[in-house]
Amino acid sequence: MEILKSTCGLCQAGCGVLIYKDGDEIVKIEGDPESPVNRGALCVKALASLDHLHHPDRLKYPLKRAGERGSGKWQRISWDEALDIVAEEFAKAKAKYGPESLVFIRGAFKGGLHDGYLTRFANAFGCPNIASMAPVCYVPRANAAVITHGFVPVPDYEFPPSCIVIWGANMAETRIGEHEYAMRALQKGARLMVIDPRRTDLAKRADLWVQPRPGSDLALTLGMINVIINEGLFDEDFVKSWTVGFEELKEHVQAYSPRAVEEITWVKASLIEEAARFYATNRPACIQWGNALDHNLNSFQTGRALSILRAITGNLGIPGGEVQCSPPGVLPITSPEFDLRDRISPEDRQKRISAKSGLFPLAYYALPQDTVKAILEGDPYPLRVVYLQGGNILLSYSNAKETYRALKEVDFLAVADLFMTPTAALADIVLPVGTYLEFDNIVAPPYYPVAQVQQKVAQVGECRSDYDIVKGLADRLDLGELFWESQEECLNYVLKPAGLTFEEFKRIGVLVGRKEYRKHERDGFPTPSGKVELYSERLKEWGFDPIPIYRELPETPRSDPDLAEEFPLIFTSWKSGPFRHSGGRQIKALRGLHPEPVVWIHPETAAEVGIEDGDWVYVETRRGRIRQKAKLTEDIVPRV
Repeated sequence: MEILKSTCGLCQAGCGVLIYKDGDEIVKIEGDPESPVNRGALCVKALASLDHLHHPDRLKYPLKRAGERGSGKWQRISWDEALDIVAEEFAKAKAKYGPESLVFIRGAFKGGLHDGYLTRFANAFGCPNIASMAPVCYVPRANAAVITHGFVPVPDYEFPPSCIVIWGANMAETRIGEHEYAMRALQKGARLMVIDPRRTDLAKRADLWVQPRPGSDLALTLGMINVIINEGLFDEDFVKSWTVGFEELKEHVQAYSPRAVEEITWVKASLIEEAARFYATNRPACIQWGNALDHNLNSFQTGRALSILRAITGNLGIPGGEVQCSPPGVLPITSPEFDLRDRISPEDRQKRISAKSGLFPLAYYALPQDTVKAILEGDPYPLRVVYLQGGNILLSYSNAKETYRALKEVDFLAVADLFMTPTAALADIVLPVGTYLEFDNIVAPPYYPVAQVQQKVAQVGECRSDYDIVKGLADRLDLGELFWESQEECLNYVLKPAGLTFEEFKRIGVLVGRKEYRKHERDGFPTPSGKVELYSERLKEWGFDPIPIYRELPETPRSDPDLAEEFPLIFTSWKSGPFRHSGGRQIKALRGLHPEPVVWIHPETAAEVGIEDGDWVYVETRRGRIRQKAKLTEDIVPRV
């Protein structure tokens, strides 16, 4: 029996796994107890890895559309023919309309280098339109932290903290490694506050649960800052020595009294005060923020406000707080050296479809909504060709009807994926991609300063890695010299800063960055001022709020009371453990855990309209409706 170290690629978490092989057969997969990410814990998705690998509906060969788009009629073709067709369509659109007539779309982050491969290709090709999950996943929070204090902080669970705040994160079902770290800290005596519109399992065991109106997190944060400043609960020494803009912040948050914030958030003023005191007086403390914070127009400024909250309470850089970590010693896939972003001039970069959408200079993506708009309306110009890597945008982009029309109307659509998703079913060419068990890779998950090995142990049909697909296209478009001859050469390049080859890395398995306590006392903060910028001159120069200002979202009971007369409830979403986004529902073992789509409704709300537990109901907005099964629960408020 051979046991190989690898890393799960079914989500972004990057949990270490042990793969047991008997000859060519994979016998089982279990968590790696030596992985610094998950310490042996695995979620149900990872435990179903072999079900993904061997699923009878896996795409195994390249396919060419043989009927009307979306008719489900396909012709099996060779890889050479498939790549020839895709490359020819790319070249044809570039020659006729310019490289900006294409868009390269990345789906959910897989933890490895896949995203970097496609970005590198797009930049080499000269296309400024790169769309991804970035606007609604992690990047707003990460950018906010970098603008505020220069780095993305990592909770120091091991010390342990005296207080853990779980804010908009369902870690037990989406980030199992961090959940386990938090659980161990709680066992050592840490206190817990959960901030979430729904009562998660963690909320049930929390010392304090705060239940805000969905989308009002920024107002809640500013209200807590108000209490902490006005009651003198901030770290005066840290604020005086290591921040700029405190007086401006103090004046600004006076508009966010607990009473005023109660009106916005539905959280009682007394509970806002209690939450602020709970966090500020139980030091050291850490905040584990979640993906939910990225899902509205206040995403970046909410991240800014939480970064400010960390700073003024003196929880940055201390044991048990949130610390800066040195990188694990590999070339980051987001570095200009790897993604070749400098091959596109600033003038050409400004041709991207989202150039006028008000993004600040650190962001160079094309937004999903702008992608759909450009296809349907030609604004700012028509997009002709779409290449989609590992994304099911028909189910994950907002306004599915518009997305469907766009995918039907685009001149050419190529999709690389594991399964024939509803999005892939609309493609002209479908390319079969391997699971994480079918290629070598280096995985550097966003929440940990580590890099782990991912090893090829299987091959299904003619499936290829994203690298091999991109390299095949680059060769056909005279861009091959910008890529490596093999994926292993690429991995060697990424490992060069660590002085390793991939062959050597396979034996090591993991590289770990180092926590650096109170690094700012030696080097200052990596910001223009060298301090935490509570008030950001950079943001002001770029035309953005230098201090976070809460702006009511569109189509809420506060911003549009007339609409609320017709649509009285607020909709929010949650992620169930067996699935990741739109994927996994064809896996029997996972579907058995969550067989039907479920909508949570408070019993009072259900009684008003005659809904009983288990009824099939429609959830409707002005844009469409979905059919789900009602689950009556008091774990949400009646208006949600």
